[in-house]
Amino acid sequence: MNMHTEANRERWNELATLHPTSPLYRVGEFKAGELRLSALDREEVGPVAGKSLLHLQCHFGLDTLSWARLGAAVTGFDFSATAIEAARALAEETGVPARFVLSTYENLSRDLDGRFDIIYMSRGVLCWLPDLAPLMAVVTHFLAPGGVFYVADTHPVFYALDDRPGTTEPRFEYSYFHRADPDHFEVSNSYADPDAVLEHIDEYVWNHSLGDLVNAVVGSGLHLEFLHEFPYAYFPIVPYMVEVSDNHWRLPEPFDGKVPLMFSLRARR
Repeated sequence: MNMHTEANRERWNELATLHPTSPLYRVGEFKAGELRLSALDREEVGPVAGKSLLHLQCHFGLDTLSWARLGAAVTGFDFSATAIEAARALAEETGVPARFVLSTYENLSRDLDGRFDIIYMSRGVLCWLPDLAPLMAVVTHFLAPGGVFYVADTHPVFYALDDRPGTTEPRFEYSYFHRADPDHFEVSNSYADPDAVLEHIDEYVWNHSLGDLVNAVVGSGLHLEFLHEFPYAYFPIVPYMVEVSDNHWRLPEPFDGKVPLMFSLRARR
């Protein structure tokens, strides 16, 4: 790994010790039978019963295990050893069958065998990738003929907005377009626990325009089925967002509905 990705890995190892007990993730409710999936993901991915599913950047496995509860044969992948350990422990405790693999995008084809009917990734995932090429190499290697690649994530326009404390309305601070050099942030807490005090505070992120993503998907030989954009998000990236329902956040008036905050994409092999 390069120094930026290694710093991110160290941070995610620490976050993976914190998040399983965070109220945001509702692990207790999941153990009682609740699914940790958005209605959007379930609707747009479609039925998964009897299908094989590979979850990229699975963190500690809540979404992965939720797909398993819906009948998929699931495999989760992440680069954080702590997250994979937590995912395996959660699967064992709940009795939900799943396989979890510790690897990187560059090494996953070596560390994992098989083809999958669905390759899934969602919520704050693409910004951690310096380049989309390793992602699409994984997708084309593991996606079965007729299979679906689905990603739902924060909109790159939204990532370009100023998120510094004290900001009260949308204004551009960061680049919408991808740059080789990442944006660097020092974040001492977690989005899941604002009161946490973490040791690994360095984050390095890269924005990827929708054009970059679509071209990467189409250039890999997949057929683009849809690209949807939404005026809401599932967590407040900027400090002035308004929660309108459980885990649905929008911009305040007069900006509500005028800026895309999230997108989803589905493509088929």
